[in-house]
Amino acid sequence: MKILLIGSGAREHAIVKALDRSSHEKEIYCLASNRNPGISDLCDKFIVGDINDSYFVLDYAKEVGASLAIVGPENPLAQGVSDCLWDAGVKTVGPKKYLAQLETSKAFTRDLLKAYNIPGSPKYQTFDSMNGVMEFLNELGENYVVKYDGLAGGKGVKVAGDHLHSHDEALAYCKNMVDDGSDFVIEEKFVGQEFSLMSFCDGDNLKHMPAVQDHKRAYEGDKGPNTGGMGTYSDVNHGLPFLTDGDIAKAHAINTATAKALKDKFGEEYKGILYGGFMITSNGVKLIEYNARFGDPEAMNVLSLLESDFIDICIGIVNGTLDQVDVRFSNKATVCKYAVPEGYPDSPVKGEPIDVSGISNPDGLFYASVDIQNGQLVEAGSRTVAVVGMADTISDAEKLAENEVSSIKGPLFHRTDIGTDIIIQKRIDHINSLR
Repeated sequence: MKILLIGSGAREHAIVKALDRSSHEKEIYCLASNRNPGISDLCDKFIVGDINDSYFVLDYAKEVGASLAIVGPENPLAQGVSDCLWDAGVKTVGPKKYLAQLETSKAFTRDLLKAYNIPGSPKYQTFDSMNGVMEFLNELGENYVVKYDGLAGGKGVKVAGDHLHSHDEALAYCKNMVDDGSDFVIEEKFVGQEFSLMSFCDGDNLKHMPAVQDHKRAYEGDKGPNTGGMGTYSDVNHGLPFLTDGDIAKAHAINTATAKALKDKFGEEYKGILYGGFMITSNGVKLIEYNARFGDPEAMNVLSLLESDFIDICIGIVNGTLDQVDVRFSNKATVCKYAVPEGYPDSPVKGEPIDVSGISNPDGLFYASVDIQNGQLVEAGSRTVAVVGMADTISDAEKLAENEVSSIKGPLFHRTDIGTDIIIQKRIDHINSLR
């Protein structure tokens, strides 16, 4: 089987490791946006090009004779790469463009949940001008969130109290979007703890993955600007210490209902990864947003735990036979930590060499925004490398991850607090106070 992987971050490194572990006879080809040595080492052929150009991607898929493609990042999905591949007979893990609106349009997702009476949504309104903005902000008071209605790399969401400290600041942000010709959504702010619940989906059947908690803020103690994610952890029972079995079941039910709603609306199946970003609040489980692909760093947690054959799962997704695939994850806890360039996310250093020779477990190392210059591994400007520790408890997994990430040399920093007993107890106390 010839498989084409599109993308070249740590998420795609996790995907290619899972493909490599498969017992299927396979050749793996990668179309990348940067020279990721971890991925290229596991591929039969690795080229760098424009992964968002559907016809360029299709030409490469034809050139290598790919029968299966896996789209890693969101931007190619938004550009219709999956549509182009499917139209040419290349079965693709990653939804078509109009189904990927779940991620690319906040308004689309809110309207879909409302139309199909799927629980978990806030009070919200969509705007393309300043008409009614002030009135709706006054209605919500200080509990509001303003979301750019498109892809912004996790940085288009401004939350009252965190990023916006007055209605005047909120109005200025909205005015900027109107001036740029952008639509936006204003919605009620949820208070609670976020968690990610991803599901493999063939359009009719879903197989759910372990729940994961991400840490978006750049600095210790959840301070500083938002990032693509500084690190994640998952628990041995595939839940999280602050969630009940009932909370997990509700998240499963929302993902299942959303897949069903998409098929009903478009008459076509969503084939790929359905990633619900949820929050547990005093009023139960709420949906913050959807993503249409694996999370990064969440992919590193769940794919490190995956015991089943990943190619079997991919075949189940594209053929609509996922219900016949036994999807199993090992009962271990994981902690993932990202090492990122000094100055990240606002003014990261680039082109500086890094040294990963101190890593003791290469299986737990994932290359992200790196490049090779003159034979030297260098930072490419975004999150640089991630490590995953896996153990019988979160606490032990954290110690492994911390030892590994601390051994990486270069102008980098990481959050030492992710997965620690102290920060997890804070999460538990917070939810107990809300319940």
